[in-house]
Amino acid sequence: MTTDPWGRVDDDGTVYVRTSEGERVVGSWQAGAPEEALAFFRRKYDALVTEVELLERRLSTTDLSAAQALSSVEKLRAAVTDAHAIGDLDALSRRLDELTARAEERKVEQKHAQEQARHEARDIKERIVAEAERVAEETTHWKSGGERMRQLIEEWKAAPRADRATEQGLWKRMSSARNAFSKRRKAYFAGLDEQREQVRAEKEKIVAEAEAVSDSTDWGPTAGHYRDLMQQWKASGRADRASEDRLWQRFKAAQDRFFQARNAVFAERDAELRVNAEAKEKLLEEAQRELLPVSDPRDARARLRDYQERWEAAGTLPRDSRDRLEGAFRKIEDAVRKAEDQEWQRTNPEARARAEATVSQLRDSIDQLEGRLEKARAAGNDRKAREAEDALTARRSWLNEAEKALEEMS
Repeated sequence: MTTDPWGRVDDDGTVYVRTSEGERVVGSWQAGAPEEALAFFRRKYDALVTEVELLERRLSTTDLSAAQALSSVEKLRAAVTDAHAIGDLDALSRRLDELTARAEERKVEQKHAQEQARHEARDIKERIVAEAERVAEETTHWKSGGERMRQLIEEWKAAPRADRATEQGLWKRMSSARNAFSKRRKAYFAGLDEQREQVRAEKEKIVAEAEAVSDSTDWGPTAGHYRDLMQQWKASGRADRASEDRLWQRFKAAQDRFFQARNAVFAERDAELRVNAEAKEKLLEEAQRELLPVSDPRDARARLRDYQERWEAAGTLPRDSRDRLEGAFRKIEDAVRKAEDQEWQRTNPEARARAEATVSQLRDSIDQLEGRLEKARAAGNDRKAREAEDALTARRSWLNEAEKALEEMS
């Protein structure tokens, strides 16, 4: 009989392994020496040891899941329990017990990590859903809102998963928000289409009016009518782009037709009025030379009436010189009128009487203040003396101005 610390080969070739529970048969060897049998069954044990060591390394150095680890341990335990091998099978069982304990710890850790991940996933998707609901309820910028809603759907897909019940509840809210946004956008554009159709119909009427008067020769009222139509066009809003462009081209063509015809008539009329402008240019130069500056308001008024009659007789001015020439002639009229006003003020008896009374009152006041000043100095009252001097200075200044005004009336 051949023996080993962990097993033996009986004389009849039966191979045994020793365990804490006693010996058990692991095989029969008839093909060679007993030592060869022991070596053969030790190699089987070494193979089991290699598998256990490999599982230990995987559990220590990889993210092997607890479920996979426990499954692998159970398979190895069954292999060790029924192993046809010679070696310290009890030691292997103890190592498998340690692996089971470590796998159970990992199971707890992984469960905690999963719960934490689900909690974080729930928070992420809660934020996504809340923003989607805000976009659905508040936004009126449909293009950017639609783009943001699509981005939120992609963020939802990329986000980690929460537990099933939470996922279903949040997705229901997400789907409702997307549908609500689509419904609001559809309703808005439906209303916008209706509004644009109303605008199109209104602008059709405006264009029809513009085209109806495009050949009018009633220049002033028709030009005013076109201004009114333009204000109506601007106030009516915008139709769809195609209708807007088409109607505007028609409106502009009608307007251009009228104003081009009017401008041609006015240009011809202005050409006929050039002779009037030349006559008034000469008349203006003569009036400026003869009347300005005004030295005798009565004479200037009499001569101005003659110039005014000649000005009116010279006829209508062309548009491009009307404002300039009429404005220059009004300045001459204003200068004569101002000179007349000043002359009237200068010779007005009532104004002169008021000016003389003012001068007299100021002189009396100065005489009184001079007397008060002498008394204050004689009494040695410096304060009253200073007050009298200040009052005298002011009154003398006023008297000087009043005497100048009175002198101008003389």
